[in-house]
Formats: sequence, C-alpha cells, structure tokens
Amino acid sequence: MTPALAALLADAVLVLHAGVVAFVVLVALAVPVGGVRGWRWVRGYALRSVHLALALVIALQAWLGRLCPLTTWEQALRTRGGQHTYSESFIQYWLSRLIFLEAPWWLFVLGYTLFAGLVAAGWWRWPPRRRKGRPGRGGR
Repeated sequence: MTPALAALLADAVLVLHAGVVAFVVLVALAVPVGGVRGWRWVRGYALRSVHLALALVIALQAWLGRLCPLTTWEQALRTRGGQHTYSESFIQYWLSRLIFLEAPWWLFVLGYTLFAGLVAAGWWRWPPRRRKGRPGRGGR
C-alpha cells in the first residue's frame, strides 16, 4: 500500500467514524421526538437494535479503557501513510474536531454510560416494533 493510499484510507475511516457518531447521536435525539410525535420509523426494530448495540459497545469500550477500533484503524493508516497521528489534512482537521474532545477519561466513561442508559430507556418508553409480514411475501 502506498503512503498516499494509506492517508486517503485514513481520511475515509475518519469520515466513517464521524458517520457512526452522527448516527448514534441523531437516532438518540430522534427516538424521543419521534416517539412523542408518533413517527413510526423511530420504532423500527433493525434501526433500534443497531443503535442500542452501538451505544452499549461504546460504553463497554469506555469501561474497559479501550479506544474505538475505528480510531485505532485510522491511526495505523496514518502512520503507514507517513503522517503524524491527526496531522493537518483538511478532512481530518475538521472532522476530528467534531468528534474528539479533550477531557478526563472518567468523564467519557460517565457520559457514555449515561448515554447508553438513555438509549436503553428509550427502548422501554418507545419500544421498537417488528414489521408484520406482507401478503404475498411469505408473511402473515
């Protein structure tokens, strides 16, 4: 792998990471709003299952003191690309400032734990629903 390709892939991983963060945060906001407003899509079982799994994995990583695998992957690609970790490429500069904060580790553990608790509470308050099968598609 060439250094230029590794740097490009590192930027792609950072974009993916920002997308995962956006998904987790936006769905967490959409569930209570959509639950109150009666939006059916916020009760989708697949959406909510993926969302809950991500929230729990993030909280577990924090409790175990582990970095997100996407962060580790991105840093490895940057090193392979001959870049310093979080060097100043345009994409990296802006996206890393959106999703990475400087704070004591215990604050992240607390925040991620509370966030996972809120996501779990959303399951209780606005439980996801499985779709019923459609006629002609083998469902009932």
